[in-house]
Amino acid sequence: MNPFHFSRPPYYFFFLWMASFATLAQPRPDSVTVTLTEGTNMAMALSPDKSTLALDVQGTIWSVPVAGGKAVPLTDPYNDARQPTWSPDGTWVAFQSYRDGNFHLWAVKKDGSGLKQLTYGIYDEREPHWSPDGTQLVFSSDRVSDNSKGNYNIWTLDVASGALTQVTHDPADEYFPSWSPDGKQIIFAAEREQPGIYTVVPGQEATLLIPKAGELSGASWSPDGTTLTYNASTGSTTQLIRYDPATKTETVLSTTGEDVFPFKAAWLTGNELIYTADGQLKRKRIDTKRKPKAIPFQADVTLDRTAYERKKYDFDDTTPRPAKGIMGPVVSPDGTKVVFTALGNLWQLTLGNPTPEKLTDDVYVELDPAWSPDGKFLTYVSDRSGNMDLWVRDLSTGTDKCVADLPGYAMFPSWSPDGTQIAFYENDARNVWGKGALHVVAATGGEPKKLHEELFVPSKPTWSADGKTIALSALEHYSGRYREGVSKVLLVSPEGKPDRWMSPLTNRTLGTRGKNGPVWSPDGRKMAYIQDGLLWTVQVDPQGNPVGPPRRLTNELSDVPTWTGDSQTIVFLAIDQLKRVDLLTGTVEEIPMNLSWSPEKPSGTVVIHAGRLFDGKNEHYRENVDVVLEGNRIRDILPHQDGRNGTLVDASDKVVMPGLFEMHSHQYTGVGEILGRTWLSYGITSVREPGADPYDALQRKEAWSSGAQPGPREFFTGNLTDGERVYYGLANSISTGGQVELELERAARLDYDMIKTYVRISDLMQERITHFAHEHGIPVSSHEIYPSTHYGVDMVEHIGATSRRGYSPKLTELNHSYQDVIQIIAQSGINITPTVALTGGFYTEYTRDTTIQTNRQFLALYPAAYVAGMQQSAAMISKIRPGYLENYKAVGPTIRTLLDNGARITPGTDSPFIPYGTSLHVEIHNFVEDGKFTPFEALRSATLWSAEAIGVGKDLGSLEPGKLADLVIVSGDPLQRIEDTWNVETVFKNGIRYDIDALLTKP
Repeated sequence: MNPFHFSRPPYYFFFLWMASFATLAQPRPDSVTVTLTEGTNMAMALSPDKSTLALDVQGTIWSVPVAGGKAVPLTDPYNDARQPTWSPDGTWVAFQSYRDGNFHLWAVKKDGSGLKQLTYGIYDEREPHWSPDGTQLVFSSDRVSDNSKGNYNIWTLDVASGALTQVTHDPADEYFPSWSPDGKQIIFAAEREQPGIYTVVPGQEATLLIPKAGELSGASWSPDGTTLTYNASTGSTTQLIRYDPATKTETVLSTTGEDVFPFKAAWLTGNELIYTADGQLKRKRIDTKRKPKAIPFQADVTLDRTAYERKKYDFDDTTPRPAKGIMGPVVSPDGTKVVFTALGNLWQLTLGNPTPEKLTDDVYVELDPAWSPDGKFLTYVSDRSGNMDLWVRDLSTGTDKCVADLPGYAMFPSWSPDGTQIAFYENDARNVWGKGALHVVAATGGEPKKLHEELFVPSKPTWSADGKTIALSALEHYSGRYREGVSKVLLVSPEGKPDRWMSPLTNRTLGTRGKNGPVWSPDGRKMAYIQDGLLWTVQVDPQGNPVGPPRRLTNELSDVPTWTGDSQTIVFLAIDQLKRVDLLTGTVEEIPMNLSWSPEKPSGTVVIHAGRLFDGKNEHYRENVDVVLEGNRIRDILPHQDGRNGTLVDASDKVVMPGLFEMHSHQYTGVGEILGRTWLSYGITSVREPGADPYDALQRKEAWSSGAQPGPREFFTGNLTDGERVYYGLANSISTGGQVELELERAARLDYDMIKTYVRISDLMQERITHFAHEHGIPVSSHEIYPSTHYGVDMVEHIGATSRRGYSPKLTELNHSYQDVIQIIAQSGINITPTVALTGGFYTEYTRDTTIQTNRQFLALYPAAYVAGMQQSAAMISKIRPGYLENYKAVGPTIRTLLDNGARITPGTDSPFIPYGTSLHVEIHNFVEDGKFTPFEALRSATLWSAEAIGVGKDLGSLEPGKLADLVIVSGDPLQRIEDTWNVETVFKNGIRYDIDALLTKP
């Protein structure tokens, strides 16, 4: 009899649309099969007859004999299926799955047939456990009956009817529930005021069973109900613990240093249990001190190694091309002009004349323009005085005035409706990637007043018509357990009244935070915003509350809406065009604009006399050679000869090497012109940016390439391609097939160098993105290794980092990766940027090597307060999180093992979480000191392998005749002493010379 007969909701069929893409990834002739014999953070469950284990390895549920052997898949690779639990009759295995873009409960028969979804909706359901009578599943969920959000509670599902019942209602997070053997009570972990393991009889109040702080998980009863086991992590240790309620005593069952995974153990008998640890299934008797025995298994996975034609680059073409990096276009109140940032300057387009005029013309950055309500002034931010300060320009005289000189960085100014005040954010200079405290300052200047404490990556503020409310987009978390949530409208009172939340569509996230709304109409009657990639408006009352249904204005991808003063027209960016929409007629028309730029390319001959040359390919220097540059390329590398024609650069006592690649950084133009100089001063001539506002990244790329500002080569993607829930302001929430197609069109038209999929995108959606990207020659990167490698994803970011599961399938709590991770990465051919400096390597190196703190570039380019703050952070981490640095020791051997198994590894840092430039050198040091790479192996990763991963290996990454002249002159001996890599004296990017003293000096 099938216990699951309840009907499916209408949106079930969206899953069917996504499932249609699964047929695209059937094994191909050039696929490879890899046998997994270990699992990283795998969970298991024992069948009622004690004969079979249900095991999750890399997102698939497998069936394995309890004695060990060949694993048989019960689910396909697309479920992200985790934490199995058997029905008491042994017929079904239930589990949590992410197949439809949220965590829900699913079940499959023990032979792999009859896959069924059991829960639906916008909430996450996790950690199921079957009741002894087979009628219910208990689980944790962030859904609540009153449709609000805030925490995880314990719920039950009636498997026959589909009815859901909330068991606990405490505001603290509660999770990992298990039924008692008699089915009368449920135990669970809770983060209540007194944390620990609790027990509850449904319908009654929960009581504390085991008071315990720390990370608790996997609590479950022994078969006779007299004792229980649970897992505990302190950050530096993981333990499997047995607890006897009668005597209130605990026994640690795991051994010292054992890497215990955070899931339920299963009892074979009253004296023997099975658990997962150290990459293995372990069988242990508790009445003896003998070591546990491993239960062997073999699970076969298929990896796609299909080749495709990569995007072509022409680095010699200087033909003018249209500027697509148009940042923050804003229409004037009278609707006749649009001001925006491009190529590092402010421009003004007068409608009717497609050629814009340049309002600023300098090496500094001017951005975030905003018109005064009367159209007589512009406010904007600029770094011309050092930091990104707030400026106002009188358009009648062309004079500029700094109205807020800040210790931090200003961004997103917005005029009050009466024109007397400007609201803006001030960022912490230690992390300029979007955090900001809301301030207001008089338009004529003065002392800024803080209106709101720091917000995480908020949108540009916008004022109500009466000036009594400021609206912005901010993140509202679903729970304290996980960081993701939805972007909603936050209504802030300048008078200090309590904040209020508003959402045009309940439980749906707005578009990327930044400049995509909300934007209040000047008459105060509407707000414009972006949702699902399209432009919408909603009618609001004077306080910002919706008073009507949302109205969609566009069918094409839209960004950065701004109103004309009569509240009748909205100007917006439609991928690579400016457009305007008339709200009365609904007519959308293009605003013609002609703005072009050309890549900077030098001419003439330069001869660099190199005492020693590291070419990026060979582990030994070539000595006493001349590197002959012609224009932007290397013409020859010849034995040194005095008197060669060309401008001589004497590096006869130096080392010449290829320019370095930073393979994972997130940038923001608001850092100012210093950003480009920072990269170059560290010898970094190429930066790969796997996540950015695409217009911000393109503006920076075009400014650096054109020579408007000094800077490296930029290889970019757009927003983080995410799911229904988001965290970062630049994460793009994609929940429909139509929206993903619009975003893919943007990737093609803006000529992305890659696409980055983020943690809440479903595997089926990621597969569709991958096939599109490969059709256009674009590589795809992910946080995941499987099933992404099953359908050909090219790159993976981080060896650990964020996971939607709360634990990583790549790295355990103790920073170990096992055979499944090693073999999937190595055999798939995927490139990994492990960011080991982010995983503890930076602060480990920072505390043991004081030269980092006194590095010439670091002291010259970072404010004294920043340097002091880094020292304080390092000391604090060493004191309060010693396990963080201690566990880091396990990461180095993992990347060495990956390298030994043939994996391609490239250095990246996720800066600015750790500082631009400095962090890449620390990452390279980590490769050598902790991963035991040779300096040659580390530098090859940072040069040739990085270029090849991006797809530009024929032009960059090594010093050879015909390749581009991206190179660095350093003092010392980096092939013997890796620290010498940052002893930069001179940098050439595209054949253009930059000396270190000039790079470290503000223009």
